[in-house]
Amino acid sequence: MPLPEPFPELDELITSIGEAGHRVAAMDASEGGAGNLSVCLGWPVEVRRRFPNGEDFTLPQPAPNLAGRVVLVTGSGRRLRDIRQDPEANLAAVVMGEDGRTARLYTSPRRLFERVTSEFNSHLAVHDDQVGRSGTNFHAVVHAQPPHLTYLSHIAAYRDIRTLNEKLLRWQPETIVNLPEGVGVLPFILPGSPALMAANIEALREHRVVLWSKHGVMARSDVSITRAVDRVEYAETAAKYEHLDLTSGGKGEGLSRDELREVVEAFGVPTKLI
Repeated sequence: MPLPEPFPELDELITSIGEAGHRVAAMDASEGGAGNLSVCLGWPVEVRRRFPNGEDFTLPQPAPNLAGRVVLVTGSGRRLRDIRQDPEANLAAVVMGEDGRTARLYTSPRRLFERVTSEFNSHLAVHDDQVGRSGTNFHAVVHAQPPHLTYLSHIAAYRDIRTLNEKLLRWQPETIVNLPEGVGVLPFILPGSPALMAANIEALREHRVVLWSKHGVMARSDVSITRAVDRVEYAETAAKYEHLDLTSGGKGEGLSRDELREVVEAFGVPTKLI
């Protein structure tokens, strides 16, 4: 569903991106320059007051559904925890051409990166797919590397989507309420590759958080960038409980299927997992 008017202004959006980066770092999900964020806006935004330097920009692939839109995105190698303190140094604005094939890149004189994130192809492709499918005027994407989820993906059994979700959903009632489709799972695919981009698009059609095995996660939201981070945090907290149970000898009961059904019925959760 599109965001209603009045739409958030650029300063509000930049503040929320800074908060999102801070929260990702606080859950130890963005060591060093790892992780990246972007938001796609479907209403007119004047970016040049904050990002005055403009240059032609080559898109990694066409994004016809994003024609005329603005994508705010993190720079390659920048620390997500630093965005809140100095957003102009760490963010760029990509203003899409009306053909969805060309763009202008706007940055600040304080820019501390040479290019936007290396995962921009996946960000752009997910935005394009979701906008095309839903018509939303706002879409946010977060790539992070939460340690417990990433660790579990190094165990073969947890790379099975059914097993992973059975293990994660059993620890807190909030998990299935906030992740009714569960967590999607991809095998290890080379970071930044066309193969990862294609698999990620498909997985995020069915899930709002997808685990990239042996790498990290990507989450999306059509409400806010912080909502996407919330979804990463719910999934990572469940993985933390699962890790605790593994290291303590598997003694935890977890929620039974009957207890999970009670939660689903009480909260009207639209899920097919229980």
